[in-house]
Amino acid sequence: MSPLTGEVDQLQASLERRFRVMETRVEIGARSFVMRHPASAEELISEEDFERDERLPYWADIWPSARVLATRLLEEKGAGRSLVELGCGAGLASAAATVAGFDVTATDYYDDALRFARVNANRNAGRDITTRLFDWRDIPADIGRFDCVVASDVLYERAYGTLVAQTLATLLAPDGFALIADPGRIARDDFLRALGPLGLATARREDVGFEEGAIRQTITLFRIEPSTYAITP
Repeated sequence: MSPLTGEVDQLQASLERRFRVMETRVEIGARSFVMRHPASAEELISEEDFERDERLPYWADIWPSARVLATRLLEEKGAGRSLVELGCGAGLASAAATVAGFDVTATDYYDDALRFARVNANRNAGRDITTRLFDWRDIPADIGRFDCVVASDVLYERAYGTLVAQTLATLLAPDGFALIADPGRIARDDFLRALGPLGLATARREDVGFEEGAIRQTITLFRIEPSTYAITP
C-alpha cells in the first residue's frame, strides 16, 4: 500500500466516523463514478453558520448541474493543463476532471467538502488533487491562474452573480476558458452582465435536459473566455 493510499484510507475512515455516509453511483457515458457524501444535508445545518452569512450545506448533495458539468469535462483532453473547481462540494466535477487528465485544484468554503472531494477523486480517478479552502470574497493571493475554471450551480444567491464573475477574472489564465453549469438560478443574469466589464464573454452556451426520477431540469452550460477569444456575445 502506497503512503497516499493509506492517507486517503484514513481520511475516508475519519469521514465515516463523523458522518452518515452514503454512496451515489453516477453513470456518465461508459464510466461509473461512485461518490461518497453525507446521507443528509439537513443533518449538517448549523445555526451559527447560517447566522454568520446564511451559509447552508448544499455541498453535501450531488446536484444535476454537477453531473452535466462532469459529463462535459470527460470530453476534454486535460493532460498538461490546470483546472480549478469553485464550490466543489463532494467533488464530482473535480473527479471527472482528474479522470480527463487535468491537474485539479478543488476549492470550497467548507473543510469537509474538500475532504470528501479528495477521497472521491482518489477513489474514482486513482490520482490525488490539491484542495484549497477559501471564500470568493477573499481569494488567496498565491493561488495563481488556471487553464480552466469550472463551477456548477453556484449562482443561487443574488450576490453570487458578481462574485463568481470576479472570481473567474481573477483565476482564469489569459488564454484559458471557464465552464459554468447553471439550472436557471437567481443570479444568472447578474453573472452574465458582470462578465463584459471584467474582460470576459460567453463563447458558447448549450442547454442540456436532465431527467432522473421526479427531477426535470434544463441545465445551461456556459463556456466563458477572455473577450479577445470569445466568438458569441
